[in-house]
Amino acid sequence: MKLQVRVIPNARRTEFAGRREGEVVLRLQAPALEGKANKAAVEFISEHFGIARSQVLLVAGEKSRHKVFELVGLDVSDVEGRLA
Repeated sequence: MKLQVRVIPNARRTEFAGRREGEVVLRLQAPALEGKANKAAVEFISEHFGIARSQVLLVAGEKSRHKVFELVGLDVSDVEGRLA
């Protein structure tokens, strides 16, 4: 399943913060330097959905705030249930 995410780096804490324009908003404590935010996003998403880090793939937006993650092994109902 593909998850469209808008990442906000340098936040007070790491959390999902609702939706905005069709994307899930993800606030990250990590800075947007040297891939730290991407790494933190993958780690947080894998922990939040209870899957291995290898099952969370960044497929678009490596250097953008608008990212697309592929969540291997999850379907839409799993993701929507955990985001609610």
